[in-house]
Amino acid sequence: MLPTQVLLDDEVTKLSAEAENGGFGMLPRHIDFVTILAPGILSYQLVDGPEEFMAIDEGVLVKCGPEIRVSTRRAVRSSNLETLEHAVRQEFRTQDDREKATRSALAKLQADFVRRFLDMGKVSRE
Repeated sequence: MLPTQVLLDDEVTKLSAEAENGGFGMLPRHIDFVTILAPGILSYQLVDGPEEFMAIDEGVLVKCGPEIRVSTRRAVRSSNLETLEHAVRQEFRTQDDREKATRSALAKLQADFVRRFLDMGKVSRE
């Protein structure tokens, strides 16, 4: 799950990921647990399908009963590691550019607010 969409909602038979304390794998009937995911590649085997890959930013994995839920800020999905690398570079670069533009706009709004607030103080003293 991403903040704006569900990127994957399929049944899988195995999952491999990287946590802050090392890599791990999960098969059906794995015990329930929660872990913090490190940025990296999450791989999974679709039921009756191929192995797929997802590059993720840091996130949280929750395994409860038969369901595994992963929440991350950014992720890119692909069935091929080579195309995943290209897609990650493109997607993360675009998101980084958007975040820089947003931070810049916010800084301008804050500066304008402070300037107007200071101008109000000058008017009230006159």
